[in-house]
Amino acid sequence: MYPYIFMIFVVLFYAGNILVGKAMNDLPPLTIAFFRLLIAFIIMIPFGIREAWTYRSTFLTYKKPFLLMTLTGITLFNTFIYGALSFTTATKVSVLESSIPVATVILSVILLKDKLYFVHWIGILLSFFGSLWVIMNGQVFHLTSIDWNVGDGIMIGAVIAWAIYSIMVKKYMHLFPHYGVLLMMTGISVIILLPVVLLEWFVAGLPFLTIAKIMGLVYLGVFPSFIALLFYNRAVDLLSPSRASVFLNFLPIVTMTGAFLWLDEEITIMHLIGTLAVIIGVLLTTQVKVQKNKIDRQIENG
Repeated sequence: MYPYIFMIFVVLFYAGNILVGKAMNDLPPLTIAFFRLLIAFIIMIPFGIREAWTYRSTFLTYKKPFLLMTLTGITLFNTFIYGALSFTTATKVSVLESSIPVATVILSVILLKDKLYFVHWIGILLSFFGSLWVIMNGQVFHLTSIDWNVGDGIMIGAVIAWAIYSIMVKKYMHLFPHYGVLLMMTGISVIILLPVVLLEWFVAGLPFLTIAKIMGLVYLGVFPSFIALLFYNRAVDLLSPSRASVFLNFLPIVTMTGAFLWLDEEITIMHLIGTLAVIIGVLLTTQVKVQKNKIDRQIENG
């Protein structure tokens, strides 16, 4: 049960990531990504430095999958999101991000031979189209009429990056210490982004950071970058990439709720219909497996 609680908090923290990111959209995207990771790295030092040193041989032995997890899940994913928001709308970013479970399922079946029953596919598709219904306010058949631009391509890169990250987490994350691996991945990502963000500052000028923006960056560095990722890694390890990532379909719904509460945005009947579809889809994808395991255990115990 508690892996699902982890994923609920992951969705809440990632929704906060979008809401806070919107409030700081005048900052360049690489600047936001760099500072959130720098803050997260500093916070993680007392938690993960000893583990990172103790498991240093493990990091070297599995350096290729470790670096792939670092690049896809830490360095690129949110950098792609902030970059996409510079060119396209938040609505289209949310539409594409809601396709992450579908991309993860496809990779899980191909690479991990992950077994999914027909009802799981129904649940994944239902939650996916429920998210589209919410985002497009019921006009899902008008999706193909939207004008696509470079930001949409960048967001597709984010979807692929997170799907690959989820697969690698399932296969390799259990080899690494929980805090130590986050510290190492975040530190390497800061090093990777540093020359790029310096170039961004050279071209666009140094950013002006107010108290509000600093507080926003602190939130991004603590909750989406550290706590949410720790929860997500643990949930994927206990469940599977496809079943854990399907909870990400809640993200646009939670984000819209936050916008309603704090930004006075309207929630329509179309939003409620889509919300119901997502909840049913998540239950089909997760609880069917739980019930099947209970039945199997009862049969084994006579």
